[in-house]
Amino acid sequence: MPIFMGLIKFGTDGWRAIIADEFTFANVARVAQATADYWRANPIPGTEKKVIVGYDRRFLSDQFARIAAEIFVGNGFQVVLSNAPVPTPAVSYAVRQQKAVGGVMITASHNPPAFNGFKLKAHFGGSADATICRGIEDLLDKNKIQRLSLELAKVEKRLVLKDLKQAHLAACKKLVNFPLIAASGIKFAHEAMYGVGAGCFDTLLEGTTCQVTTLNAAHDPNFGGINPEPIAKNYVKSAAWLAEHPHDVCLVTDGDADRVGGMLGDGGLLTTHQIICLLLRHFIVNRKAKGRVVKALTTTTMVDRMCAHYGVELVETGVGFKYIAAEMIQGGVMLGFEESGGIGFPGHIPERDGIVAGLMLLELLATEKKSVAVMLQELEKQFGPHHYSRIDTHFPLEKRAALMQFCKLNAPSKLLKSPVVDVKSDDGVKFIAANGSWLMLRGSGTEPILRIYAEGTSEADAAALLKLGVKLTLQV
Repeated sequence: MPIFMGLIKFGTDGWRAIIADEFTFANVARVAQATADYWRANPIPGTEKKVIVGYDRRFLSDQFARIAAEIFVGNGFQVVLSNAPVPTPAVSYAVRQQKAVGGVMITASHNPPAFNGFKLKAHFGGSADATICRGIEDLLDKNKIQRLSLELAKVEKRLVLKDLKQAHLAACKKLVNFPLIAASGIKFAHEAMYGVGAGCFDTLLEGTTCQVTTLNAAHDPNFGGINPEPIAKNYVKSAAWLAEHPHDVCLVTDGDADRVGGMLGDGGLLTTHQIICLLLRHFIVNRKAKGRVVKALTTTTMVDRMCAHYGVELVETGVGFKYIAAEMIQGGVMLGFEESGGIGFPGHIPERDGIVAGLMLLELLATEKKSVAVMLQELEKQFGPHHYSRIDTHFPLEKRAALMQFCKLNAPSKLLKSPVVDVKSDDGVKFIAANGSWLMLRGSGTEPILRIYAEGTSEADAAALLKLGVKLTLQV
């Protein structure tokens, strides 16, 4: 087998690798062929033999998408190929709206610029589950690659180039009280992080009383030298700009616009956990929403306290939105969310959507007519202080299993001064203390790194817990 034909494994959300190293045209063709083989062998009742293909702004994403489209057409599928870079949730929405058998989004989401990826979307409009991913892995290189040029496919009317964004944005508007937002006069900024979310809020709110300032909207495959992830270290320049040009709030979307982050109007940090809690309260108190809440286990315990206070059922899942999506597909979910800023909404696709999340925050501001800072103070007064932190550290892959086993069998008796009352080891290892503080170690599902998460009652406590986590990594 040629050297470039390496191992392809799906992680937390798709297959990702470094461009020109493992993420090559040849490997994209291999995985597209295996995907076509799987969909052909496992037809879904009620779907058409159609595949939606989209791509982000990363280096060569459009060319990788063309190759995937040529493979699907060559295997007898009708293909709808995005005519421009597009948010991931727009592809997921198109899959469900057009009753396609599935979709592919060429993106590495928040990963460094050197990466690209192959996100797989199932017929229901969300991330493919483990069964589908394993099935595709098992079919790699089982059949010869079948390929048809896009030019010939267009002539034969087996491929359509289409704008996938507008239908998605129209669907987003229907999920919120758009007239309320439109009349609110909110002045907000959008940090697009050079990603595909750029221009979405300008388009949505054109002609309204809202004032939108989009930051870092340029198409830059190097993402201005940052990773397009909604975390504080990537906000430095835009935070400094906001300090001199105050707004009511700043929304942040990641590279493929399926996740949300934020800043206060003056550039102060608004964490993904705070956004989650603000929206949860909005849904319960203002929208009078019903149903269970689903969170990934790396999400703030303020959610637990809020659900207990309001009498709302809480379901905790492993890390990866596909686990949350599985709950959403069953129905009866009020909100689903994860630490990284992925939020799923009822009446929409079972998928995280940074554009809808941004609109929901605007709806909250328009409803309560209070500053974000004031609303955060109210949350902390009612449910106590929760300070979260995370570090990503390189750790040898061959030692990861031994580390997880060590942590599972050697749980600390206390986290700082609070006794450890629970240890969860289904996805990484998480230590939970009696006062609600917690520490977790988990290997990334898409990158060769170890993540250490912590939450305490103060920033100092969170930092101290992270140090304890680092010490644990030195034990194997």
